[in-house]
Amino acid sequence: MANLWRLGVLCGAQGGRAGSKASSLHWTGERVVSVLLLGLIPAAYLNPSSAMDYSLAAALTLHSHWGLGQVVTDYVHGDALQKTAKAGVLALSALTFAGLCYFNYHDVGICKAVAMLWKL
Repeated sequence: MANLWRLGVLCGAQGGRAGSKASSLHWTGERVVSVLLLGLIPAAYLNPSSAMDYSLAAALTLHSHWGLGQVVTDYVHGDALQKTAKAGVLALSALTFAGLCYFNYHDVGICKAVAMLWKL
């Protein structure tokens, strides 16, 4: 988590353009979240709880946000269009996280919902 905070500070200090240090931290952060998901998914299956639900919501949303951001970077051309697409990805990620948190708080949660789907 400290690496992600440092990444934000470095990107903000450079006017939004990531230098090699910030890019390295971002790459490391992506890998940390990916490895975290590899352990978090089986842990959520073995020990479903509210903490697992919220951890999954945060990790899955962050992982998806970074993945969609790379798709926009690679395939959307033009500065104005790319900024618009990145704003859309940010809005989608925020809505996704808010929706998952709402689902965790007001309904059964991610872990139990997956278990219920498997019972079908």
